[in-house]
Amino acid sequence: MTRVNALLLLAVMLSALFLVRTQYESRRLYTDLDRAKAQAQRLENEHDRLDIERGSQATPLRVEKLAHEQLHMRTISPAITQYAAPANPIVESAAVESHKEQP
Repeated sequence: MTRVNALLLLAVMLSALFLVRTQYESRRLYTDLDRAKAQAQRLENEHDRLDIERGSQATPLRVEKLAHEQLHMRTISPAITQYAAPANPIVESAAVESHKEQP
């Protein structure tokens, strides 16, 4: 009978240790999940901020301003437009014919 009691006591002790270890792992995994959720939220907020910033950087007015100031570009007008003549007469005649066919 004492062997059965000792065996049952050992089983209860192992079960208790396993339960404590399982609860510890559960708590650790829960805190890891909580940290991962917080990091995902931070990354989502940063993505939204960068998306808005990118949108504001690419407005047509800002692009045109940078083109004028930094690249020294100017708007097109018929007065400054230069046309290049094709070097190949076959290409020139084909271009003239296709231009005549269009309404």
